[in-house]
Amino acid sequence: SDLQKQEESGELLQPLIFVLLVLCSVLLYFKVSLMDPGFVKSEEEVEVYHFSGNSEEQSMVIPQVPINIKMRRCGYCMVKQPMRARHCQLCQHCVRRYDHHCPWIENCVGEKNHPLFIVYLSVQLVVLLWGGRAAWSGLYFEQSWDWLRHNIFLLMSFLLIVIFTIVVLLLLTSHLYLISCNTTTWEFMSHHRISYLRHSELENPFDQGVILNLWRFFC
Repeated sequence: SDLQKQEESGELLQPLIFVLLVLCSVLLYFKVSLMDPGFVKSEEEVEVYHFSGNSEEQSMVIPQVPINIKMRRCGYCMVKQPMRARHCQLCQHCVRRYDHHCPWIENCVGEKNHPLFIVYLSVQLVVLLWGGRAAWSGLYFEQSWDWLRHNIFLLMSFLLIVIFTIVVLLLLTSHLYLISCNTTTWEFMSHHRISYLRHSELENPFDQGVILNLWRFFC
């Protein structure tokens, strides 16, 4: 492949960048899968924050809710749910700004790890595209069983990379669209069942324009 030729000729910059991207992708995967996605704290923990004087940190634990919207109590973990929070039965916790439970990372995607999840998908997409190009450059096609026997693993790897690339590209594109609208996957899929969206005069009361939505999400 092209990477092998560059390595043999002493041009190690591109292979080194590729290896670093793969390593970065793996580290991001473990970071996103192991970090707190934004679990809603219990009332006892909130009181500790209150009495310790950490008012800014307390506001992050439970976002401010409009007077006309009552915070309901979760029937599973019995904590008061802020708006946009949802209980995940797989994690056994309520998650702030719940997006979805990702089986690939075995963790919820929520308020705290959603931006990093987007970064992970972006890096993963670059790695897959680069890996697919490298695999394609190593293929030379001949109509013979001998060729197929020697190249079957490389061909299968390329096809597998193509499948994963399509999946990651669609996932990243859909998430960026929802972020630009300031909505989540759960809100998009269950709009008709969520009380604060179903009874709202606006189709999406959180939408503040594409630029401001992206700025507040990433920055």
